[in-house]
Amino acid sequence: MTEEKEGALGAEGAGKTPKPERLGTWRSLVVASKSWRTLSVALLSFSSGLPLGLVWLAIPDWLRSAGVDIRVVGLITLAQAPWTFKFLWSPFMDRYAPPRMGRRRGWTLIAQVALFAFTLWLAGVGHHPEAPWVIGALAFAIAFASASQDIAIDAYAVDVLRPEEHGIAVGARTALYRAAMFVAGGVAITLAGEYSWPVVNVGLACLYLPMMLITIKAPEPEQEIVSPKTIKEAVWYPFLGFLSRHRALEILAFVMFYKLADNLAQSLQRPFLVDVGYTDFDRGVALSTIGLVGTLVGTFIGGALTTKIGLGHSLWIFGFFQIFSNVGYAILAMVGEVNRPLMYGAIGFETFSSGLGTGAFFVLLLRMTQKRFSATQYALFSSLFGLPRIIAGPVAGFSVYAVGWTAFFWSTLIAGIPGMILLARFVPLGTREPRFEVKPPEDLGPLRKRELAAKGALGALGGAAFAAVTVAVLAALRGIREAADAGEEATFDLMTPLGDLFTPVSSGEWMSLVGVVVFGLVCGMFAAAVTAARHGLGRELALAEGDVDAADRLSGDLSTERADQD
Repeated sequence: MTEEKEGALGAEGAGKTPKPERLGTWRSLVVASKSWRTLSVALLSFSSGLPLGLVWLAIPDWLRSAGVDIRVVGLITLAQAPWTFKFLWSPFMDRYAPPRMGRRRGWTLIAQVALFAFTLWLAGVGHHPEAPWVIGALAFAIAFASASQDIAIDAYAVDVLRPEEHGIAVGARTALYRAAMFVAGGVAITLAGEYSWPVVNVGLACLYLPMMLITIKAPEPEQEIVSPKTIKEAVWYPFLGFLSRHRALEILAFVMFYKLADNLAQSLQRPFLVDVGYTDFDRGVALSTIGLVGTLVGTFIGGALTTKIGLGHSLWIFGFFQIFSNVGYAILAMVGEVNRPLMYGAIGFETFSSGLGTGAFFVLLLRMTQKRFSATQYALFSSLFGLPRIIAGPVAGFSVYAVGWTAFFWSTLIAGIPGMILLARFVPLGTREPRFEVKPPEDLGPLRKRELAAKGALGALGGAAFAAVTVAVLAALRGIREAADAGEEATFDLMTPLGDLFTPVSSGEWMSLVGVVVFGLVCGMFAAAVTAARHGLGRELALAEGDVDAADRLSGDLSTERADQD
């Protein structure tokens, strides 16, 4: 590793070990691309994309084409919930391992067998769309098995890949994931029109068979990884271990804000092109062809270049690229009329730049996840990463309504600044490779269980209140927009949606309430873990990463320490 400035991200071990001989950059890329580890992780991503395309795209299209009521179709889309809440059962997959094939491959194979069976079952009801609730139940089962498979495959990637393989693996994973979504979504819909849904679903089910073979033949991690000994450890230690790192809170904020400018600009791409006057064909070419190719190529190049120029340099360079690529949309809005070459160029440049940033960002996620808790930590990081995308649409919609398209796209450049400021906090400009550093404990005296519980309870209440107000504000803003579109008087009413949230009737309202409660519980765990980390309780967890013997001693040591402080 080059001896440049090292940012504040690195684990300082007790002693220095000799560094292995480093291969040249291009040779490293070639070796990584030929690795069975890299190939296994990439090919398994195809298995992750198949159920997503089926549940998100194909099933709603199938039901609506068969004449199912749009309200029922809308309710069935709630089957996508397991992908949002998958971190809830990820500790179980960290704690327990199936009898054979280890924690990661074992759970992956179980999930693939379930996906094969449920997709075949879906083929069995393919001629009966008049029973949409059966199809909805199967869609939920497929989504749950798919989310579980994602947990296992993401954790497997963290555990098995070497650092020099991260960049190539991220690019290849994204390409195969999107290809599988296209097969199970667009291609499946087309073939169903030529043949039938039962035939198509049987074909999709059979695609899991070679994926199972890859799972069976995939290599185990080179280093033994000690799993948590109890469910309590599997839930608590992932928070505590990460928050013991230096600037952990700023790193988590960075995960949320790094791609905020991208999220805002991309949230309303289609409505923007419609307003300017582009045809269905223009939008299809721009977003489904040029945009897709730009994203895939950008992600692949971005991931690969992290090996050549370093992750730190990549995050800075690609971060600026993805922010300033929104200038193309601003210019397009200023022109205000159809200009296809300009539009295709703006879409291509923005999606390519976004892909560059995505490639570097996901390499960072792989590197900052602790292998012992890779299922839970990676699931939490990816959920945190997805939060800005949820609020970007409503925020963008009201911003455009207030200031217009041109000013909105210029303002997205400003939205990208916080992410770069946070990046400077733990990866100073000029740092080639960020490293994780364990935070020294503060001299705060002994930590008692009552204090820890109180901090957790306050965090949970604060988090739930914040989530409830956010949901209510978004609903109130949506009500204003709907009233304005209907030509009625628009008023900001916060109390009505807030009351509706806590008196749920529809399944959508119940899902919102569950989301608020879950967010509050996660915030409670987070607040308690921050308090414990400040007292130094997680220091050993971070220092023991990669040390099997040390990790194996942690359970008893930390339990004894907590007992002494009660």
